[in-house]
Amino acid sequence: MTQSAALAGLRVLELATEIAGPYCGKLLADAGAEVGKADAGAEVGKAEPAGGDPLRGWRSGALFQYLNARKAAVAPAEVGEWLRTADVVVVDGTPGEAARPGQVVVSISPFGLTGPWADRPATEFTLQAWCGSIAGRGVPERPPIYAAGRLGEWVGGTWAAAAALAARRGVVRRGPDASEHVDLSLLECMTISLNTYAPLAAAFLGRPWAPSPSRSVEIPSVEPTADGFVGFCTITPKQWADFLTLIGRPEWIGDPELGHWIGRWRRREEVWAAIRAWTTTRTTAEVIAAAEALRIPVTPVGNPESLLAEPHFQARGSFTTNPAGFTEPASPIRIHPPPEPFRESQSAAGRAVAPQNVGELPLAGLRVLDFTGFWAGPAASHALACLGADVVKVEGVRRPDGMRVGAVKGRTVESYWEWSPIFHGVNTNKRCVTLDLDQADGVALAKRLARTADVVIENFTPRVMDAFDLSWDALSAENPSLVMVRMPAFGLDGPWRDRPGFAQTVEQTSGLATVSGYADGPPVNPRGVCDPLGGIHAVTALLITLQQRDADGRGRLVEVSLVEAAMAAGAEPIVEHSAAREQVARTGNRGWGPSFQGVYPCAGDEQWVAIAAPTDEQWKALAGLTGVDGDRAADEDRDRIDGGLEAWCRARTVEDAVPALLDAGVPAAEVVLPERAWDNPQLHARGFLEPVTHPVVGTHALPSVPVRFASRAGAGWLHSPAPTLGQHNREVLENELGLDAAEVDRLAAGRVIGTRPLDAG
Repeated sequence: MTQSAALAGLRVLELATEIAGPYCGKLLADAGAEVGKADAGAEVGKAEPAGGDPLRGWRSGALFQYLNARKAAVAPAEVGEWLRTADVVVVDGTPGEAARPGQVVVSISPFGLTGPWADRPATEFTLQAWCGSIAGRGVPERPPIYAAGRLGEWVGGTWAAAAALAARRGVVRRGPDASEHVDLSLLECMTISLNTYAPLAAAFLGRPWAPSPSRSVEIPSVEPTADGFVGFCTITPKQWADFLTLIGRPEWIGDPELGHWIGRWRRREEVWAAIRAWTTTRTTAEVIAAAEALRIPVTPVGNPESLLAEPHFQARGSFTTNPAGFTEPASPIRIHPPPEPFRESQSAAGRAVAPQNVGELPLAGLRVLDFTGFWAGPAASHALACLGADVVKVEGVRRPDGMRVGAVKGRTVESYWEWSPIFHGVNTNKRCVTLDLDQADGVALAKRLARTADVVIENFTPRVMDAFDLSWDALSAENPSLVMVRMPAFGLDGPWRDRPGFAQTVEQTSGLATVSGYADGPPVNPRGVCDPLGGIHAVTALLITLQQRDADGRGRLVEVSLVEAAMAAGAEPIVEHSAAREQVARTGNRGWGPSFQGVYPCAGDEQWVAIAAPTDEQWKALAGLTGVDGDRAADEDRDRIDGGLEAWCRARTVEDAVPALLDAGVPAAEVVLPERAWDNPQLHARGFLEPVTHPVVGTHALPSVPVRFASRAGAGWLHSPAPTLGQHNREVLENELGLDAAEVDRLAAGRVIGTRPLDAG
């Protein structure tokens, strides 16, 4: 299925290079928008490098073709006409002109256009250091390592597409004279996708919670087998217990230290020995078969060859052919039935969308029924809630959101289930009702709620909602104009449709883990990014579909497979393998070719600096400051260059080294500990962190969304804390569904609804 007609009639001018802006343009082009790319000398808002987009000369050029093949080339002389007629303009940095009436301008920059760091030099690599990602990854005996593949830029590009569509919706609703400027910060995108809310965990505990050094890898994770590697993920206590049964160590099931990842990390040599004694005596296929029998999330660790040959992806049509002739990931967005060409003029069959006032949130008036759990789905509905949707979160007292189980307080603490950092991070602005979907009353109420909703969103394996009689067919029968967004790990069909999967599973399957890690070590998980990445893809898909629903009044099923979203963002190894038979290998912290980067120790204990010099000018500045010399693209020179930079850094503190490098124009960053990443003046100056008061955990500053809308200058995004379990049962069931108090009391007595998990007593 394709959504290639959905945005027909939308005109987009792309004045952006590298990954983030072009991926935004690609998502819109794949949805049918007419996208013009101007990158060769266009003097609008920025100075372009000679020859245009640097990705043209990156490796074989296949990544550039993947991002840009379906766009119209815009010559410099044509830019003015495109600026006059474009509905959306996507630009790197500060735009050269203000948005015209009816137009949305999206500015993408490392730190955002405001704040004390707005003009600092930066790359994806140094932003990963600032957001706390690098410091948390690796082993204590070696330097911390980054997540390869420029993942933050892919997240940023997806956020840019979602923000452009949301802003466009608001502009159309405000009238023909309205316009919008969206200011997107890549640092903020990465802070909510490459850091698992570690600062909030530290605040909840009143102390740093990570071991020292803070870097680690999950246990279990990518493990060796007799013929390769296999990927595991054990998020819940049951999955960990089942895993111990799998490897023949049931006596560890009751061990409280091993029940938590920090305890497993302390005893990692002992635990690794037990795991690998079992996995290395079996083939990957044998390990997967045994783990699947226990419903433990497990997967082969993907690489381009295995992904292209995998029957599941072949059955789903997960790959397509680029116009240049090589194989590439297909769009991760599928809309059923495929939409007709989009027209913004309302048809007679359409669904009226209320006009908006200046300053009103663009998704105000949209009602979302949210069945999601853990991180990917809640990240999607959180973005919708921040953009103005009324999101009603549905949990069960028998099965609350699984992320509540990730609480940092023990079960002896009252309301321990309210102490999960990620849960708080991605559930602000929502209301919560509890419905036991194992009971007929719970299912009946869910269907009644669906009749009041514009959108239903869920991220279980397909069998779950089907088993509750809450499938697309069942819900669309209740509400023909409903849009249902489904986010299974592996898709709604294909041999793997019923496999459970979390972010780590998706990272392992998609090939993202394969390119991250020490050059002489095993693959390493990027650590969670695939959840928010999949979530914002789902938001983009929904906004595409809503424009169709508003035009013709017809509901649709939207499918965003998390693994296909990850493969779209992990396209580089796949397209390089197909186009040039090149292998994108693990390199630790080293960049490819001239894209120089590295992590170096400074004076003091566990003090590190990240340095990047991808351009000739930055390399000359780095050499002039530090005295290093050599060909940064030559492997034979890298050890000597690294040695010189390490000596220079060891002679200085981080506090001295980073400002000196930045003053010289060299992208550099302190490798910030994950729990300290929010102690950042740039994030605070832009209002990215907003104080929220919760009745159980108290007041904490939480991240909002990584965009600022000019029409809402100075206004925040967060208006309420994450809901307590069942907090809004009476508000929703009595006030909005019309149940009387006696009926709600009966539902509570029957444990259809409640405010405590059943296993909490």
